Amino acid sequence: MLLYVNMNQNNKNLTWKALADPTRRAILDLLKASPRTTGELCEHFSVLSRCAVMKHLDILHDAELILIKRDGRFRWNFINTAPIQEIYDRWICRYTAPHAASLTNLKAHVENQ
Repeated sequence: MLLYVNMNQNNKNLTWKALADPTRRAILDLLKASPRTTGELCEHFSVLSRCAVMKHLDILHDAELILIKRDGRFRWNFINTAPIQEIYDRWICRYTAPHAASLTNLKAHVENQ
């Protein structure tokens, strides 16, 4: 049910801003394990008001990091990994691949000595 969305520059900025907050990252960690209702998320963050949790969810939704499905009076929240994958592809994979190859070559060179 996860949806791939091609992100424009504004969405990328929203993604970085959404991921900058530790509470929102914790929400994504919970949703990674399984979809949850808004009520379940509010119970997990008992030190926050329901309005505060909803505000975090709205920010995550605006950044397209979560998808929402309404089922009667329940609002189910699902993680959308596409924006995170795009960040990985653009920023992490591109910069780590050359270093990983260098380390692999160094390891092979040392082991052959």
